[in-house]
Amino acid sequence: MSEFERFILRLDGLMDRLEPLLPPLPSKLDFNTSIAFRWRKRGLRGGLEPVVAPHRITLADLKGVERQADLVARNSRQFVEGRPANNVLLTGARGTGKSSLVKAVLNEYAGRGLRLIEVEKTDLMDLPDIIEVLVQQPYRFILFSDDLSFEADEPSYKALKAVLDGSVAATPDNVLLYATSNRRHLMPEYMKENLETKYVDDEIHPSETVEEKVSLSERFGLWVSFYPFAQDEYLAIVRHWLSKLGVADLNDPDIRLEALQWALMRGSRSGRVAFHFARDWAGRHSLP
Repeated sequence: MSEFERFILRLDGLMDRLEPLLPPLPSKLDFNTSIAFRWRKRGLRGGLEPVVAPHRITLADLKGVERQADLVARNSRQFVEGRPANNVLLTGARGTGKSSLVKAVLNEYAGRGLRLIEVEKTDLMDLPDIIEVLVQQPYRFILFSDDLSFEADEPSYKALKAVLDGSVAATPDNVLLYATSNRRHLMPEYMKENLETKYVDDEIHPSETVEEKVSLSERFGLWVSFYPFAQDEYLAIVRHWLSKLGVADLNDPDIRLEALQWALMRGSRSGRVAFHFARDWAGRHSLP
């Protein structure tokens, strides 16, 4: 092998190691044909990838959370119409429709130019790069992070704070951030932090640790809370999904009994549990 050939081989090896460190290549995105995208990392590179089969849930499918749906739908309508709107934090009981509501809003307003970008918690550090891709587009974008929570030493929550309201660069008018979480304050809270509270002349001064944790959720302009369903609400959701799945006899007394047993075994009466039961019942009782 000649010196030149050895040099080429070494150069190829060097490029293989350097390639992940290079900025992502510009991707040709078609926001006209796809309504939902994911931010994906390949090594150190990131880019937007279209979601081939987005979830087609509608606002009419969301039962028991009509008040919450009205709030988020109204805020999203303001957004797509070019009026002022807020970043949204949806918190509360698991399986009650937080992420489903975001998907339903996307389907409701996709025809009016709304698009959704799903961003994993581990990729929140890339938010400035994502926004840079979107700022010149004629569409309206929701950056969506599902099941969001942070530990005390995670740096990504500071990146999120900066994007929400804290960076010298303003977030563009065509971008909002919607997040779901089981925690209102997004970070764990400990008893010892409350013990750091100071009392000065009968006034309460929370510790700086508590103030720091609360400051993140306060940067969302709209808080929407979700609560566990009552038994009748749960059964109404079961009947809705059974109807959607083609079950004809919704008055079968065994449906109520088995649906309640299903919820009892899972320790929760939620929309997710109701949907799972409906799929099981419809699958067992449908004709092959």
